[in-house]
Amino acid sequence: MVINSKGDIKAITKEFGKDENDTGNVCVQIAILTHRINYLNANHFSENRKDHASRRGLLKMVGKRRNLLKYLKKNDIMLYRELIAKLKIRDVIG
Repeated sequence: MVINSKGDIKAITKEFGKDENDTGNVCVQIAILTHRINYLNANHFSENRKDHASRRGLLKMVGKRRNLLKYLKKNDIMLYRELIAKLKIRDVIG
């Protein structure tokens, strides 16, 4: 799923936030970044192997998501575990 249209973002914010306009929520930001990262890994780079500019953008998104996850883990460990299980980012360890 390419997250370009407002409808896609609203669907994700509705699922992970309080309502459709809650885009500032940490969980919503992590979910949007995760969907964009998954799209780039699954679809874009299989077709465009030499797109190094997008690869750099991917690394920046991964770093931003890592920082947001670190913040969430520090402030609300139960929500962190719930979110990574729901998004299937990694095994629930810490």
